[in-house]
Amino acid sequence: MEDLNQTSSNRFILIGLTNIPYLQAIYVSLFFIIYITTLAGNSLLIIVVRINEQLQTPMYLLLSNLSILDICLSSNIAPRIMINTLSQDRSISLFDCALQMFFHLAVGGTECLILAVMAYDRYAAICQPLHYNTVMNKTFCICMAAGSWILSFISAFLHVYFTFQLPYCRSHNVNHYFCEMPSFFRLSCRDTWPNDLANFITAGIIAMCSFLLTLISYIHIILTILKIRSNEGRQKSFSTCTSHLTVVSLFYGTILFIYMIPNSANSSIGKTVSIINSSVITMLNPIIYSVRNKDVKGTIRKQMKKTEIF
Repeated sequence: MEDLNQTSSNRFILIGLTNIPYLQAIYVSLFFIIYITTLAGNSLLIIVVRINEQLQTPMYLLLSNLSILDICLSSNIAPRIMINTLSQDRSISLFDCALQMFFHLAVGGTECLILAVMAYDRYAAICQPLHYNTVMNKTFCICMAAGSWILSFISAFLHVYFTFQLPYCRSHNVNHYFCEMPSFFRLSCRDTWPNDLANFITAGIIAMCSFLLTLISYIHIILTILKIRSNEGRQKSFSTCTSHLTVVSLFYGTILFIYMIPNSANSSIGKTVSIINSSVITMLNPIIYSVRNKDVKGTIRKQMKKTEIF
């Protein structure tokens, strides 16, 4: 952090959503509703999996991990955006900014890996049903989930450490709603190609490998489903992975837009898509997984009936 201490300030300025009072009220109200819905939906999903013994399976263990990640991701971004929108002082300390960047990278990377493991779980269930309990046993599932968290958190720590070794002598005004690496690279007066290269390599290892594993799993799943003769059998098999496929499409769709399209990260559309990825999609995930899931809906109904009795 020595280089950063040589600059004029240890605080950064984040832009707000708008300076128009009535729009501020609308945006903050919208974010507040999204945030509360995200907390409620994901917490409910975690509780449902916890109280129903029939849901103590690898698929739902991974789904619980995904819900925890969504809560962490939304809690890391939404409150800061709401505060910055309403506050006249939109500055953020070096430590708070580094912490926000760390959790954003760590949680995002973990979610990539968890989604890939979930895709493999669906592959095992559909393509190797007789060996499913052997392939996706609880120990393997816990190890894969723990490995995803550890790898992503180590990677995020290294990225944040080297990002804040850069000297920020151009400006401390961050052209984004929260602390994100690409925006900070543009503030440095040093060549950031080593950081860009490290970011590219990490994206290749975590994001692309996760994406390819997910893609390969679904290619095998689709080929297996097409071999099923009855339409009813095909629909039943495909319905088991519809929710996951929807979540994967939303997640990777926003990531590809932000990081693959040149200069999109700092454009207004890119910032909006980034917020959608970290706030809106985290709200939609538990809804997507619950709407078509009879076990989850059944558990919720049973608990509601018990509550009515008492």
